[in-house]
Amino acid sequence: MIIDKTLFERIEQKKRKLDSLRPLPKSVLEKLKNQFAIELAYNSNAIEGNTLTLRETRLVIEEGITISRKPLREHFEAINHQKAFEFLEGLTKKESRITEQTIKEIHRIIQAGIDDEYAGRYRDVNVRILGAVKSPPRFEKVPEKMKEFVKRISSNPDRLNRIELAAYIHYGLVEVHPFTDGNGRTARLLMNIFLMRHGYPVTMVLKVDRKKYYDCLKKADQGDMKRFTDFMGRNVERSLDLYLDAFKGGSEYTSLAKAAKGTPYSQEYLSLLARRGKIEAIKLGRNWMIKREAIQRYRKEKK
Repeated sequence: MIIDKTLFERIEQKKRKLDSLRPLPKSVLEKLKNQFAIELAYNSNAIEGNTLTLRETRLVIEEGITISRKPLREHFEAINHQKAFEFLEGLTKKESRITEQTIKEIHRIIQAGIDDEYAGRYRDVNVRILGAVKSPPRFEKVPEKMKEFVKRISSNPDRLNRIELAAYIHYGLVEVHPFTDGNGRTARLLMNIFLMRHGYPVTMVLKVDRKKYYDCLKKADQGDMKRFTDFMGRNVERSLDLYLDAFKGGSEYTSLAKAAKGTPYSQEYLSLLARRGKIEAIKLGRNWMIKREAIQRYRKEKK
């Protein structure tokens, strides 16, 4: 197993709990999906340098408002990402597997009006990624590499579990880097097709985790898929926590400083456990939040 065993067991337990609540109330589900779609667009674009705030992203997508002093390209990136997400939702209702055409269509949508010449087309030039430890394959090899990639997703020869395979889908596309631009956004959306099709909520990489995200990708380039898989696993768990909190209720999340009171642990130690995925916690903005029962469960496990 590549992913941390404890983390994977927590994810599986929470997924079963979410499945037990189905069918989920439609009104709440739609509201949550819309919220996640906006946050996904904001975070995914921000990772690539888009300067629209979360509020501005919402206004552009939901109200069609133009934000003054912000480039037209950034408006297109927000609108296109929402259209790509809607395309994803349609795909998740079908049983068809991921194909090269699926990948090209996602890319075509997110690049429409931005780079129409290369939207939905594999690159015909060589690229170099700044700071990367290895270069993507030459453009002549991209069609062959993409066929191998799609075949590997379908056959899963290494018998990866769903979280591991989702992480590979993301990394595998970034590794080939088939397009001149928009590879990261396409990879994050492609991963969500697989996760959503298997009943997981929308999973996103937060803007505040950008450095950690790129560090984990670099480690994967060096042959260490564990760090990247654990990183994506914690993002899946975060989405599950938010969904369960919305549908099941229960105790509220609190700051690490408040949660640490009356326990043998300091705020700093709880933060370390959260960052390493050793305790159930979610990141809201830059801050880690936790439920008190998560600390109780961790204490019992240690005993």
